[in-house]
Amino acid sequence: MWLPTPVYERLPQFWLLIGILFIAGGTYLGFDYKFSSWYFGIGVLSIIWGIVLFAIRARSKGDAAQSESADEEQAE
Repeated sequence: MWLPTPVYERLPQFWLLIGILFIAGGTYLGFDYKFSSWYFGIGVLSIIWGIVLFAIRARSKGDAAQSESADEEQAE
């Protein structure tokens, strides 16, 4: 599935925001609420997924920069 570049680049921030909102919602509802543990679990998983996406993208950008510099050195 193709996503526009601005949307694709903001996905890690989106997942972090969703995670924070789920955790805030679970806190707002209180620990007596039946599904507050689900809110916290989904929130933590969303935050972890956002961090993983950010790390994957940072690593791939670093690899792309290294391959471009290697290509430039070979061309000279």
